Amino acid sequence: MKELSEFVKMRRKAVDLTQEEFADRAGVALTVIRKIEQNKTNLNLDKVNQVLKMFGHKLCPLALKI
Repeated sequence: MKELSEFVKMRRKAVDLTQEEFADRAGVALTVIRKIEQNKTNLNLDKVNQVLKMFGHKLCPLALKI
């Protein structure tokens, strides 16, 4: 599977939206889209899922047994 950053950027461009337009439609701040597309690691899972919801996807945390 492609990395999150590549997936979001590819899908955003496929629907011909700027980062700002996409952020508005997803209901998140422009900085959220920029952080995702720049592959930053300090992302809020709720915000990422809000973005991914635009494409019918969702990320879930993994449960680790110790």
